[in-house]
Amino acid sequence: MADEDEALSAGLAGELTPTGHRLLARVYFADTDFSGVVYHARYLEFFERGRSDFLRLIGVHHTELADGKHGEKMVWVVRKMELIFHAPARIDDILTIDTKTVNVSGARIFMEQRIRRGETPLVDAKVEAAIIGESGRPRRFPKEWIEAFMPQGAAS
Repeated sequence: MADEDEALSAGLAGELTPTGHRLLARVYFADTDFSGVVYHARYLEFFERGRSDFLRLIGVHHTELADGKHGEKMVWVVRKMELIFHAPARIDDILTIDTKTVNVSGARIFMEQRIRRGETPLVDAKVEAAIIGESGRPRRFPKEWIEAFMPQGAAS
């Protein structure tokens, strides 16, 4: 049973790509509004799943940060997000969430994300995130993470 569970969950976190990370997600009834399309705020949740699973696959775990494994308790925060809506998603659509790092600077990371249905872009996001300590003050991005976050062949 454990082997079956491992095999089933193997693709749950998506996959790393040459430019970052890719995750598939299905649109459920709970994701939609009264008109039958995905409610605009739900796209934030799909984007969060993409970023969280990207972190997980490159070895940066929320629980380890929160437990203080890197010297002090730290958490990720979104500082800024810009969204552009192109087309709606509907119930039962299979969405692809692509995430890539554009730049890492001091305590901040800049990412771009796209949700699409097949080849049709639905929503684009530009995200600025940071790591903060228990005091709420920003913490420098650990140097050992920069290579894992940056797309293959990109300079930081």
